[in-house]
Amino acid sequence: MNLKDWIGRSDEVSDVATATPYAALSATLDRPAERPPTGTPLPPLWHWLYFLPLHRQSELGPDGHAKRGGFLPPVPLPRRMWAGSQFEFHKPLAIGDAMTRTSTIHDVTEKTGRTGPLVFVKVRHEIRRDGESDVALTEFHDIVYREAPKPDDVAPPPKAAPADSAWETRWVPDDVLLFRYSALTFNGHRIHYDRRYVTEVEGYPGLIVHGPMIATLLLDLLRHRMPEARVARYEFRAVRPVFDIAHFFVCGEPQPDGKTIRLWAKDHEGWLTMEATAVIE
Repeated sequence: MNLKDWIGRSDEVSDVATATPYAALSATLDRPAERPPTGTPLPPLWHWLYFLPLHRQSELGPDGHAKRGGFLPPVPLPRRMWAGSQFEFHKPLAIGDAMTRTSTIHDVTEKTGRTGPLVFVKVRHEIRRDGESDVALTEFHDIVYREAPKPDDVAPPPKAAPADSAWETRWVPDDVLLFRYSALTFNGHRIHYDRRYVTEVEGYPGLIVHGPMIATLLLDLLRHRMPEARVARYEFRAVRPVFDIAHFFVCGEPQPDGKTIRLWAKDHEGWLTMEATAVIE
């Protein structure tokens, strides 16, 4: 089986940006939960509330994800994680928009890392408003697959987060927060809500806070500190897992050029867990 044969495969799905998921995510982020009127712009990354992965129950694997194969290549490695993403926001999307997302396998790369074989899959998503040929949003999604943990695995050394920031918000993750985000994104991955599975099968110390939720919290910090700014580009990279056993922080620092915002998340010990960059207009 040559996993590179999946490069170029595509999938298309349509959806409508309805108001209730918007209000539900606002409530989850401890913001006002009013249902917005038609025409209200979607904040950056809130398109993840739509185009949800509607796999039948019988199509799910033991980790809660869809079984391997189909659109994504059938990577035989058992652990799957969202490593990062890159975005270009060309046109705003809004409540009431009918949208189509075209997804394409952009690249598949096999490597050998410190803990064994790794497979990186990069997916390109393009979202258009129905009836328009121009792309409103381009997203590249980086997925990494790796082997199950071994008893003699040694964790990579942590990296210290920046000591100072202009903005900082403390978050205390718990089962309910993680459940609500999983439900909103129809994410069945058991590492986010099944404590017995994540500790006994995958070997983690607690439930894992969703990488996409942390990425959203970073932009939420920017959005509420600079409400008039329009995000043109954004990218993030997951550095270290965040668990629900302790609080964490999302931080930001505008750069001297006035356009670039450095964003990062750190755990309760000050270790960097996610780094990101936003470019605003």
